[in-house]
Amino acid sequence: MPDSLPHTDARWLIRALVVLLLAIAPAHAQPITFETDLLRIETAEGMHEFVVELAETPEQRGQGLMFRTEMAADHGMLFDFEPPKVASMWMHNTYLPLDMVFIKQDGTISSIAADTTPLSDTVIRSREPVAAVLELNAGTAAELGIQPGDRVQHPWFEG
Repeated sequence: MPDSLPHTDARWLIRALVVLLLAIAPAHAQPITFETDLLRIETAEGMHEFVVELAETPEQRGQGLMFRTEMAADHGMLFDFEPPKVASMWMHNTYLPLDMVFIKQDGTISSIAADTTPLSDTVIRSREPVAAVLELNAGTAAELGIQPGDRVQHPWFEG
């Protein structure tokens, strides 16, 4: 009988530790989710439509597209920077090369940081205050002829 006691005590201790760790796990350990919406960009070559995930909260903006290894060609992520400010982005823990499209409050594209470097900690800033940043797969802006001055259509930029 005494031989089985340490084994039983060890199991109990491990179970108690697991329960304790789960109980004190930080709230940010919960997966961050994003709502989706449609966004259109009007270019000289025509209208282009994307399904975008909306990064509206500080937690969502902080997570962004980190740790993802793929994104559909017609998808992206739209970051809210209301009120407009000079946006600062980086590619920390982001495996996908991206185009970053900086958008003014009226929906006009201000500038584009094309083909950003995955996993880079280099800060990428907008040239002027912007209301939002749209991240697309690298090369999308060039392929579709998206340029500064083009118009983004989304409820964030209407009215």
